[in-house]
Amino acid sequence: MAQASDSIRFILNDTEIALSDVAPTATLLDFLRLERRLTGTKEGCAEGDCGACTVLVGRLAIDSKDGESLVYETVNACIRFVGSMNATHVVTVEHLAGSDGTLHPVQQAMVDFHGSQCGFCTPGIVMSLYALWLTNDNPSRAAIEKALQGNLCRCTGYEPILRAAEAAAKERPAVVFDPITRTREAVAARLKALRQSETIIVRKEEDCLIVPADTAGLATALADYPTATIVAGATDVGLWVTKQMRSLNPVVFINAIPELQRIESSKTGLAIGAGVSYTAAFEALASAYPSFGRLLDRLGGEQVRNMGTIGGNIANGSPIGDSPPPLIALGATVSLRSKDGTRSLPLENFFIAYGKQDRRPGEFVESIFVPALAEDDRFAAYKVTKRRDEDISALLGAFRISLEADRVKTARIAFGGMAATPKRAKAVEAALMRQPWTEDTVRIAQAAFETDFQPISDWRATGAYRMLAAKNLLMRFFLESMGEKAQIERFEDVA
Repeated sequence: MAQASDSIRFILNDTEIALSDVAPTATLLDFLRLERRLTGTKEGCAEGDCGACTVLVGRLAIDSKDGESLVYETVNACIRFVGSMNATHVVTVEHLAGSDGTLHPVQQAMVDFHGSQCGFCTPGIVMSLYALWLTNDNPSRAAIEKALQGNLCRCTGYEPILRAAEAAAKERPAVVFDPITRTREAVAARLKALRQSETIIVRKEEDCLIVPADTAGLATALADYPTATIVAGATDVGLWVTKQMRSLNPVVFINAIPELQRIESSKTGLAIGAGVSYTAAFEALASAYPSFGRLLDRLGGEQVRNMGTIGGNIANGSPIGDSPPPLIALGATVSLRSKDGTRSLPLENFFIAYGKQDRRPGEFVESIFVPALAEDDRFAAYKVTKRRDEDISALLGAFRISLEADRVKTARIAFGGMAATPKRAKAVEAALMRQPWTEDTVRIAQAAFETDFQPISDWRATGAYRMLAAKNLLMRFFLESMGEKAQIERFEDVA
């Protein structure tokens, strides 16, 4: 395998870092705290939930208008691996204040409005608000709350933090000392210089991490190391390390491969590269399938959406992954690639059994194609959780039907959390087909859920609750399709 370098190189605040002996499962949080003594970044949950470890990561992203742009996003350092940092700019809370000690407007507002009490979570909150400050100079309360979805605070009750965010947005110093604003062009040039053109391989004793430069290099790496763990956003794999203490070796990091970052829209549908994050996919998916956009807004917190990828959610094969049910209902296909070539299959056929997918040794998920909705199609996806934001689904239902006159012409219904894999409700679909789209038809079809699924009970929900909720979601879909929405949305999706 061609190899350009044996080191990971990135910028940390204003310092260039080169690492040639880093372990494949070394986390960015441990590197910052233990190796660099940047202890403002805290460890709280170690699973990407609390946000105390939030930092910004700048990367050169594909931009359909300008070709390429430098984008900064919040990430959870506790589950982000150092091996994924090549050619990025990591910004920690220590970098925000001016060289003379003057606090950044976000930091000063947190002081002025008493947004910090015990202080443990404060650096992570500051970094989330800083990311918002960079991109929005007049954020609504909803935008601020969304930016803070991935940050937990037990002390303040959030109101002082919200007021601080509103005040900080109005503070734009005449002499710009903001560390990102003043160095953006220079950092972009430095990141371009740090890009690799060939595969990077870093070895530490018996461990090995691999960073391919393109999909051809990825295919070669997986042919050479067919048992390697592929890591994109690490929002799940990170927990394998921090919670399950699993040793992963070798690890292949794919988050910087340009071909996997593309989104192409056409009259026939959307082609989404497997490395596209939820954040990057949001505009395209929300525009083409509005209900999908509302679902993505509830998938994790902002940090998780910035890290997690559509392809990773599919390849992981979890029965409670949020994106497969709506994609299956929409009739999506998945493209798999290896050194021997590519193949495509309906997404529903990719999931074989619990923990088992139709992915052969050396293959990786390259892209997903999502067909466009026909003019007369009705589509919706519903996520049921114990709390509204940043929670794993108890179940998730997705529905797509088309009508001919007043009868059901086509029906595709898929659920997560109801079986060992994301699965279509084919008996329910059959009960709806060619029937009038009425409440009576829906009530008859509800009984067919018991043919399709035998859901289990666990700490998220009992099997009986899941079954009842699935039936009720079908009725909700019917009522919404008939224009009855207001009362339902008051209690949107919270179990």
